[in-house]
Amino acid sequence: MASYNKVILAGNLTRDPELKYTSTGMAIAKIGIAVNRKWKSETGEMKEEVTFVDVDAFGRQAETIGQYLKRGRPILIEGRLKLDQWDDKQSGQKRSRLGVVLENFQFLDSGKGGEGGMAGGPPAGGSSPSAPYRSSAPPASRTPPPPPDADGPPPEDDDVPF
Repeated sequence: MASYNKVILAGNLTRDPELKYTSTGMAIAKIGIAVNRKWKSETGEMKEEVTFVDVDAFGRQAETIGQYLKRGRPILIEGRLKLDQWDDKQSGQKRSRLGVVLENFQFLDSGKGGEGGMAGGPPAGGSSPSAPYRSSAPPASRTPPPPPDADGPPPEDDDVPF
């Protein structure tokens, strides 16, 4: 049986990111986002529903989120659903929580002005506020050829990577 686990959410942070490090030095950021849904009821009344989602980020993405995002900032999240299950120590009951493990994210505002603005913008060599931040290997793309020497012939049209 085929399966597919992909989540894309856009919302605002409900709290400042909690950034911690494992004993091996891996960064983990725990964030909460609120996702709003607005619709018109059968009577024509505007309704709104808010869903709160817990998100876990790891590695360099976690560090970037911890450095640049604050409560109230909008963010776009791409990730996967993960079900955590445990036994409650006090009551002994089985507990569970459905959350999102972040795979990619994107800043949705410039961070200038307003609550939790970014001081200095995104990291050098990192993502811009309008480009997704991806910590995985760079995308497979052709590297453009080096510029032609001043003494050599210009490149043929077939050599131009498009």
